Amino acid sequence: MSNSDDSSVGPRRRGLSLRPARLLTAGVFALAGLIFVTSFNTSKGTNIRTDTSLLKLSDLILERSQNNAELERSTATVRHQVDALADRDDGSTRAEDAKLAALRDLAGTEQLAGKGLTVTLNDAPPNATARIPNVPEPQPNDLVIHQQDLQAVVNALWQGGARGIQVMDQRLISTSAVRCVGNTLILQGRVYSPPYKVTAVGDPAALKKALAASPAIQNYQLYVNAYGLGWKVDEHKAVTVPGYSGTVDLHYAKPVESSSPSP
Repeated sequence: MSNSDDSSVGPRRRGLSLRPARLLTAGVFALAGLIFVTSFNTSKGTNIRTDTSLLKLSDLILERSQNNAELERSTATVRHQVDALADRDDGSTRAEDAKLAALRDLAGTEQLAGKGLTVTLNDAPPNATARIPNVPEPQPNDLVIHQQDLQAVVNALWQGGARGIQVMDQRLISTSAVRCVGNTLILQGRVYSPPYKVTAVGDPAALKKALAASPAIQNYQLYVNAYGLGWKVDEHKAVTVPGYSGTVDLHYAKPVESSSPSP
């Protein structure tokens, strides 16, 4: 969201809009009915608050995330071995080797070092309230980091000329997607909780300028001032981001072929 002239009144609530009272009342009753029906169909006579399968869902997500991390480490080891064997005696010229190294650098599969900075975003403190006058008390939606906030930081750093970006402990490449589900980040098959750290290699001054110029980040700063959302920028004289070590295969949806006979 961009900043507007009425921002002095207070930050706008992200993802919320006003509706006429009559429509809101009808919507509440409709939603309540849907919840009752869904709860009945889900529980089938069991207590869904103590259902073992639901309680173990978070443990399953954590286990899968750890498995994915281990698989990524194994993949990286094998990839380095393959690259070493390929580079040992592939019959290529120095010019061809230099071109290949440049392509690897652009693809994000090689470790990258240089000047840079780290941006840290965090949820507001527990039981946060309005910290400045004339600002409404926060809703739960106002106190957590959203996908749009992380995306705004990543986009601004690219705009500022970042040579490479790392979110948490993973390098971003052209197929990376920064997604949030609830209050967790899902990145390349792994799950993370705040605080979220985004590290970029590039000219710190240019990167800071791009962050300050982003309308989405300007709007985020309103919530930082009003409710205490976390925002910190640390400059580095020397920082290293790892090369991407995951799979580069693309997965996409395919239409289901109908088995019914044609007329």
